[in-house]
Amino acid sequence: MAQGVLEIDRVSKCYGDVVALQDMTFDVRAGELFGFVGSNGAGKTTTMRIALGVLAADSGEVRWDGAPITFETRQRIGYMPEERGLYPKMKVLEQLVYLAELHGLSTGDAHRSAETWIARLGLRDRRGDEVQKLSLGNQQRVQLAAALVHEPDVLVLDEPFSGLDPVAVDVMSQVLREKAASGVPVVFSSHQLDLVERLCDRVGIVRAGSLVACGTVDELRSGTQLVVEAPDATPGWADGVPGVRVVESGGARTVLDLDPDADDQAVLRAALATGPVREFSRRRSSLTELFRNVVSEERSA
Repeated sequence: MAQGVLEIDRVSKCYGDVVALQDMTFDVRAGELFGFVGSNGAGKTTTMRIALGVLAADSGEVRWDGAPITFETRQRIGYMPEERGLYPKMKVLEQLVYLAELHGLSTGDAHRSAETWIARLGLRDRRGDEVQKLSLGNQQRVQLAAALVHEPDVLVLDEPFSGLDPVAVDVMSQVLREKAASGVPVVFSSHQLDLVERLCDRVGIVRAGSLVACGTVDELRSGTQLVVEAPDATPGWADGVPGVRVVESGGARTVLDLDPDADDQAVLRAALATGPVREFSRRRSSLTELFRNVVSEERSA
């Protein structure tokens, strides 16, 4: 299977009266790290399971390189589920070799690839251990190795950083960067938005089964914020300024979201009316703040 684009095109899924996905649409391009973020129950895992063929969509289509995904193309996808998808009583090396053979590798190639990923992910001393005897972090490393052992052409990872210590996070991050650099499309979900912001070329934010924002981190962070430090200000001092919303307030420091046409000088006048202003500076909002705003819109809808 040649490197190409993974497309999720207007995919919908219902469970009775519950709408899990509604016209979910995005693509993951060759050589791209795509972050897929949203609240619990927003539809991330359902989307990934449909892409893998674990679930059937009610409507819409999943395509690889312009053609509908088939059983044969799914064999070339590396999938890492959020829940453990390993045989707990099977030893690490045996398990990885077995999974590689299921994906079509010869026994020799399966052994070589398994040993390579065991070494790369710091599992050499655990290669003969049963999975159930490993720490949760090491089980997560084995789960990643299982997604990589057949050298897939696409990677779909559901919460791959969950339960990892900082060293393992660095190893996993480097592996994902390398796979993307080799031309593999990589999509992963995560609640660790600082990692998403640091790693991803593009990010999609899903809410209530639909994609509500998608773009590069810089595009999504294009909103302007003001940081104001006014020691004598009382709560609500900025409420009357048009186009301004308080996103953070603590002590003398207030962080404000500004609409594109908002007047920052009006904010400054309102702050000065309370007394001295020690800081008045612009900054770009973080992905975490953007995500919080999207979730707030959902809860207030």
